[in-house]
Amino acid sequence: MTEPKSDGRVHPRAPIELRVDYKKLNSFFADYTKNISKGGTFIRTRKPLPVGTRFLFKLGVPTRTEPFELLGEVVWSQGEVDDAGMGIRFVYNDDAQRFSFEDLVERLMTDSLGSELTGKLLNKTVKP
Repeated sequence: MTEPKSDGRVHPRAPIELRVDYKKLNSFFADYTKNISKGGTFIRTRKPLPVGTRFLFKLGVPTRTEPFELLGEVVWSQGEVDDAGMGIRFVYNDDAQRFSFEDLVERLMTDSLGSELTGKLLNKTVKP
């Protein structure tokens, strides 16, 4: 198991903004991520869901024709502040979904940050 960072996170995050669509009660919402990692994301929203809420969301990724559907669980939330939103932990159906999504996140991080910085964040050796 990977040791948590000083801020309690296990996986490093990258500042990547993606559209997120999800349903709360009978209303649909479209918000944006502020950052993402292999283990979760922060969704900026003025109306965060309660901690412990599990919900299906669709993550729009520029390199995919269809959004990535994933189950998430709210692990913390903050409202009524400039940076209102909720921290989401990804809940995978199986290892295949986890591997597929982790590969996608790693590619997004590389596109956003470059291979050298992504390699350092993920503790990987960068191939020349």
